[in-house]
Amino acid sequence: MTTILEQGNISIHTENIFPIIKKWLYSDHEIFLRELVSNAIDAIQKLNMVSRSGEFSGEVGDLEVLITIDKTNQTLSISDTGIGMTADEVKKYINQVAFSSAEEFVEKYKASGDQQIIGHFGLGFYSSFMVAKQVEIDTLSYKEGAQAVHWSCDGSTEFSLTDSARSTRGTTVKLTLQDEELEYLEPHRIRQLVKTYCDFLPFPIKLEVLAAEGQEMTAPEQINRQKAPWKESPSNLTKEDYLEFYRYLYPFQEDPLLWVHLNTDYPFVVNGILYFPKLKPDVDVTKGQIKLFCNQVFVSDNCEEVVPRFLLPLQGVIDSVDIPLNVSRSFLQNDRTVRRIADYIAKKVGDRLKELYRDDRESYVRSWQDLGTFVKFGSLNDDKFKKQVEDILIYRTTASEPPKVEVQTQESDAWQDAAQSNTVDGKTYTTLKEYLERNKDRHENRVFYCTDEVTQATYVQLHTSQGLEVLFMDSFIDSHFVSFLEREYSHIKFSRVDSELDETLIDKDKSEIVDPNTNQTRGEQIKSLFQSALGKPKLTVRTEALKGDSAAPPAMVLLPEHLRRMQEMTALLQQSSIEFPEEHILLVNTSHPMIQNLMNISQGAIVTGDSSSPSAELANMICHHVYDLALMAQKGFNADGMKAFVERSNQVLTKLTERALN
Repeated sequence: MTTILEQGNISIHTENIFPIIKKWLYSDHEIFLRELVSNAIDAIQKLNMVSRSGEFSGEVGDLEVLITIDKTNQTLSISDTGIGMTADEVKKYINQVAFSSAEEFVEKYKASGDQQIIGHFGLGFYSSFMVAKQVEIDTLSYKEGAQAVHWSCDGSTEFSLTDSARSTRGTTVKLTLQDEELEYLEPHRIRQLVKTYCDFLPFPIKLEVLAAEGQEMTAPEQINRQKAPWKESPSNLTKEDYLEFYRYLYPFQEDPLLWVHLNTDYPFVVNGILYFPKLKPDVDVTKGQIKLFCNQVFVSDNCEEVVPRFLLPLQGVIDSVDIPLNVSRSFLQNDRTVRRIADYIAKKVGDRLKELYRDDRESYVRSWQDLGTFVKFGSLNDDKFKKQVEDILIYRTTASEPPKVEVQTQESDAWQDAAQSNTVDGKTYTTLKEYLERNKDRHENRVFYCTDEVTQATYVQLHTSQGLEVLFMDSFIDSHFVSFLEREYSHIKFSRVDSELDETLIDKDKSEIVDPNTNQTRGEQIKSLFQSALGKPKLTVRTEALKGDSAAPPAMVLLPEHLRRMQEMTALLQQSSIEFPEEHILLVNTSHPMIQNLMNISQGAIVTGDSSSPSAELANMICHHVYDLALMAQKGFNADGMKAFVERSNQVLTKLTERALN
């Protein structure tokens, strides 16, 4: 005969506990399995602790969790071989619902929405009532002479606690599922949930499906990976271990560039592995991709409130028991411990980048196209990180590989190469400090940069032909980063290659002769010719004799730095595309043979006195054509602009062929 140890109500203030659980505890019912398996693992770990302390001298045996599906009876059971419970412990941890009344429960957890409860056995256990119409506990404590007990509740506030015939140490929680929750009797569903939430728990989790009538029983099968690489010492992991883990977390993606292993237990506990992925053009840098764990139990798909903003595109795992889970996002963002964890993560990332720069420069340079986005974004948003990485910020440059330093060792007279390569795949990179040092005699504290290698190729070629080194700042973040550099280095002037021309590029030795017939210099005549032909009042025409022979084009469009930046800022604030400014400069190169020939053609028309003569028409067309070519070096035409350009080009060629035949 079964001895009834106790009957009663679960708690004096819990009349509404079950509706509260269903409404507030979790938005996804599937979380119940994670909570019950976590409790089972916790019971096993506690047994290990009492065994090591000498409190338990019996055989530990196989430590595992067994999930049993019984479709015939519509039950799902989670069993462990852990520490078990006595009748008093069942009363303490189950009946009192972790000492929380219904009112306290609501106040504590309703604001957290989907935030999770891990390590609170009573609360986690009660998540089972989201899917079950009846829950039973069968448990036997490890304590010598303990009596096994059976607890049962049908979802009302009433429960029963009786003796049990159980003879093996541990606990089984059996759920009789509600009719609308029978999906949890499907093996594939249980496998999926274990993989999502419990894959890295440190003990085997096995699945057993009881045979229905006429079917054959299959042996229990382990369904979790069990090993959590982030809990291992980095010295125990190989490169392939890290890559295999990444491929498991993010299948069908390219291998990462590098990774950072987090491992600290003071002043907080944080473990994890963070990977630098190869960035795709459509990556959303505001959306986190790092998985958050607590005690190896999966909690969330992102760590947006834990990881510094600039590290959100990183991938991997962070595991910490010191991150409060049952709080609002705003509280989490302002929590002191969370901020210190974020600072720790940022510092570890900075240390890893510096280590790579120091020890494997070629890999660092090769990865810079992706790494640079993280480093620059971090410098913009975090002063500590900026100071950490400011000496390893690199930029692609038009300069060839700087000379390597050679030193003589004490051991021998052999000269050894002491510098690492800054050139990869024919592209050379430099730090800002190195750039300024190389060019201090030619243009001290002046930096020439390019933001689009294709459209600004003419300008870059003009600069390099005169020995001026140009840095490429052509990633999507660089328009903001240049302004940041100017604030950081106020003594340095940053000039985009198409904004203003350095005096070095202008041939000041070519004197201007005044034409006695017009009382104008040749430059003034060319300026008047273009102004008249183009008829654009907001266009400023300048004339200069440029150095560079064939490297210098007949004309260039310049965008004054302050006007261009103002327009970029306006477009950013209004979230609109950047329109090409009407106010720009057409710099006409008076040294170019085409411009000299154009002047001769124009003067021929003036001599005839016929403003509509073929020579005047041709001069006008060539002015348009020169302007079009200069614009094409700056921006692409829209459909109407391209149509007009083709038509004018055909007209110019027709006129030129006619003149050739005459």
